[in-house]
Amino acid sequence: MAHKTDVVVIGGGSIGLNAAYYLQQTGRHVTLIDQGNIGIGSSSGNAGHIVPSHIVPLAAPGMVWQTIKWLLTPSKSPFSMRFSLDPDYISFLLRFSMSCTEENVRRSLIPLKNLGLLSSVEFARVISEEGLDCNYNQSGLLFLYKTKSAWEGGKHEAELLHQNNMPAEILDRDQVRQREPLSDDSVIGGVHFTGDSSLNPGKYLAAIKQRVATQGAVMVENTAVTGLETVNGKITKLVTSQGEFSPEEVVFAAGSWTPILAKKVGIPLPIQPAKGYSLTIKAGDRVPSQALLLGEKRVAITPLGDQIRVTGRLELSSLNTDVDQKKVDGIASAVCDYLKINRNWETLDTWAGLRPTTPDGLPIIERSAAVSNLVIAAGHAMLGLSLGPATGLLVSQLVNGTQPIIDLTGFRSSRF
Repeated sequence: MAHKTDVVVIGGGSIGLNAAYYLQQTGRHVTLIDQGNIGIGSSSGNAGHIVPSHIVPLAAPGMVWQTIKWLLTPSKSPFSMRFSLDPDYISFLLRFSMSCTEENVRRSLIPLKNLGLLSSVEFARVISEEGLDCNYNQSGLLFLYKTKSAWEGGKHEAELLHQNNMPAEILDRDQVRQREPLSDDSVIGGVHFTGDSSLNPGKYLAAIKQRVATQGAVMVENTAVTGLETVNGKITKLVTSQGEFSPEEVVFAAGSWTPILAKKVGIPLPIQPAKGYSLTIKAGDRVPSQALLLGEKRVAITPLGDQIRVTGRLELSSLNTDVDQKKVDGIASAVCDYLKINRNWETLDTWAGLRPTTPDGLPIIERSAAVSNLVIAAGHAMLGLSLGPATGLLVSQLVNGTQPIIDLTGFRSSRF
């Protein structure tokens, strides 16, 4: 016999946990289901950057040519992709290529800006009100550049932010040293996105998980959803390895696994997994004062107390989180190229996670037009942690039938 439940959220990562948190704030009773451990997913080991400055989607002009150049120099590239004849994968690549236009950027700027700013505000509010201990740092995100061409690209992005009333400071060599004394002498300039922030994603997700559990959510871990039954366009039963559930409302927030769930109810979602890697190191007193991004290498650096999180790479891949040590070593080598840090550090952890990526670089956040009691929140790519609180708040509003606080037109799946 199926357990009658109020709201079932499938997926216990950043998006699912935030959805559960905000739903319970409105009095809903949540059952949170994850195929692994809740809070230990594709956001727990990432950079922990909160980046309202990221208003340009991944699918932008020049990305196709840049991708080709990266594929031709795999040893130096932050990007790689698998080769497959899978129709969904080929369709995704074609859609991505067609989305790398000025029109896609123009269409995406305001939705991404609104979502990012809302999330930044919610992070600050929730961390303060809940008293969360998660190494929250509001000193911004500093991009470091070693070549003039890359620095010019950073300046262009700063100008784009200025045009959209977003803060960004262009720094010369000496100003970079003042902001980050650990920067290497070979760094010629930088851009400081002062509205950004950072935190320890593992600590943050663990704290939100604890709050959600304390509020009475049912946590169903290490449990796969094996079947979904619908009647008259409504999900009536979820079949899992731990029994059956009969929900009033359902939220798909399973990251890269969301298309598998959606396909069970006849909804195609063009989301592909993109693997990223991180290592967490202990480098003594050589810890940067703020979150950094190493411009040419596309490697993120995050201070976590007396530790440093180093994150990088984007690999269109399959649904696996195996750690390739050579890829991790490549990310680690970038640290010493940009910072005055010796490689005699202690490595505390290595990690790989999947970023659910859409062809145009925007997530999908909507109440389904095909299934009446389903809300979908997936496809956030590298921004799942950063956009988690805003998405969680919007999911709670969609589930409760209230007007979303921002316009969600740009996030509808009907755009594909």
